[in-house]
Amino acid sequence: MDKVSTGGDAISRMAVPPAKMVAGTALAGSRYLAVRQKLVVVAAGAELAKSVEAVVAFCGTIQCEVISSNITSQTGELAPSGSVSLRVRPGDVDKLLVFVRKQGKVAQHITETEDKTTNVVDTDARIKNLTEFRDNLRKMLARPAVSVKDLVEIQEKLEEVQAELDGETARRKDLANETEKVTIEIEFRAERTTTSVSAFKPIGEAVRESASVLSESLASLITVVVAVIPWLIVIVLGGWFLVRLWRRVRRKRAGTEPVA
Repeated sequence: MDKVSTGGDAISRMAVPPAKMVAGTALAGSRYLAVRQKLVVVAAGAELAKSVEAVVAFCGTIQCEVISSNITSQTGELAPSGSVSLRVRPGDVDKLLVFVRKQGKVAQHITETEDKTTNVVDTDARIKNLTEFRDNLRKMLARPAVSVKDLVEIQEKLEEVQAELDGETARRKDLANETEKVTIEIEFRAERTTTSVSAFKPIGEAVRESASVLSESLASLITVVVAVIPWLIVIVLGGWFLVRLWRRVRRKRAGTEPVA
């Protein structure tokens, strides 16, 4: 019965699959494309939130996954808005787009494509290699002549390989979501009416400017009053003192005049 070689390098040499088992995993002519579509939909402000909710609800009726959704209510001058991010099976993309067009006017529609073939092929090769490496390590653990030292080393290497395999499997799942589904991002914007822009905007600007002028005038008036008040007090007191002095001098003069 053969004895298991010791040391991490020996374990790696015995467990790793031959290179020829890894090469050639890609099918000739296969391409993996990540398709992303971006739409800007203009809808009535009062109905915008309902439009976003309607798209999210419709996604549940087809092969579609909601990644995120957001609705911002109108606050002051900030118009309402919303957004939805979805992953859709290619066969249901047209159904979704038809429904989205019913929610408002599509002002912009962009399609972007990214080739992920190299990423997918490399990841598949690493998964195959790591899977065979892990299986070989498990076979080594099952040998009856494995020493305790070798058993510990093999177990540590097995845990390391399994962690790498889990990471590559998760990465492959993300690539599958990108290449097997279409990512659709929809931005909803509130429709701006001509009346609100042309007729009421100047009025609003005039009111804001008037308020600004009024506040500046009041600030100037307060500054003047604060500066003048001390001098008014001095002038009033000084005038009052001079009047009393003048009356006293007048009375003295009247008492000293000779009688005819």
